[in-house]
Amino acid sequence: MDQGKLYGVGVGPGDPELVTRKAERILRGADVVAVPDKGAGEKTALHIVREFVEGKELLYCPTPMVRDRSLLDGCYERIAEDICALLDQGRSVAFITLGDPTVYSTYIYVHRKVLARGYEAELIPGVPSFCAVAARLNISLCEGAERLLIVPASHEAADCLDIPANKVFMKAGKNIGELQALLREKGLLERASMVANCGMEGEALYPRFADMTDDTGYFSVVLVKE
Repeated sequence: MDQGKLYGVGVGPGDPELVTRKAERILRGADVVAVPDKGAGEKTALHIVREFVEGKELLYCPTPMVRDRSLLDGCYERIAEDICALLDQGRSVAFITLGDPTVYSTYIYVHRKVLARGYEAELIPGVPSFCAVAARLNISLCEGAERLLIVPASHEAADCLDIPANKVFMKAGKNIGELQALLREKGLLERASMVANCGMEGEALYPRFADMTDDTGYFSVVLVKE
């Protein structure tokens, strides 16, 4: 029996219309769809592609929101084992992930483990959240010779503010107040804008990040123009 193949499928930032035609084709053709499950009903990626995977077998993959590397590695190892068992049956597996699988995606760790075991795996790109955010704000990310710096806002970001570049702070929700204070201190707050839950239910646009005072949730992206 031939082995199946794993696909890491980027499903975009939230708007189902931003799912690529290739992603749709892979999802419709897959035998099993692997779904990242962060607990508490958080299955955002599945909600985006629900019309493409109706009736398919789903493999829920626990990916807890923690920073303990050994705990996370154990989770990825178990997910890889479950996926490889399906591949050994000759079944194809599509693992869905928000945005693009090459940009701060938990899927990539599973991808490496599956490849290391000798199985075939392919990355299917998706629309990154920061591109969709810039489009919703009706602005460019970078022009001409401008540089672009992408920063995970859930980690230490202060050392990035002195780098001469337009900046993207991803997943800024839990650190909004701290990020606003840092930008204000550097004189950059008035150059910042934000979108929360881009393309999802509860989307909120803040052309002036300084005006944002509410809790925004995990899926918040802040753009800072030099």
